[in-house]
Amino acid sequence: MTTRSHRTDAEELREELRGASLRVTRPRLAVLAAVHAHPHADTDTVLREARAELGTVSHQAVYDVLRALTDAGLVRRIQPAGATARYEARVGDNHHHVVCRGCGAITDVDCAVGHAPCLTPADDHGFTLDEAEVVYWGTCPACAATADTR
Repeated sequence: MTTRSHRTDAEELREELRGASLRVTRPRLAVLAAVHAHPHADTDTVLREARAELGTVSHQAVYDVLRALTDAGLVRRIQPAGATARYEARVGDNHHHVVCRGCGAITDVDCAVGHAPCLTPADDHGFTLDEAEVVYWGTCPACAATADTR
């Protein structure tokens, strides 16, 4: 699988849409560019960026485009427990995430290796496994520094 990450050139975005058999439209380009520019963006961020590019676009149109891009594999939707859905353009590499309990910041973590955390289940119950999703929770450096100064 090919890993795609942070491409923002308009022609490259057009090629991504065409490669996924999606029509190239201004809303799709604006939403895809917003997700590339803002990894782990929530829908409000994507909507704000799309509106900055297009002038006007409805919430529903952005949701519809995000769904189409996710279904086509151009965007990945993640939703850590207790958080709003986020979207990222880094797809196809089974990476994981670390989430700050303080501010909610999300950062990519390359696929875990080694003994802990164990990514091979004790019993796969006959499933053919193709992905493991791990979310690490902790405190980011900025929140830790703030806590230390209190």
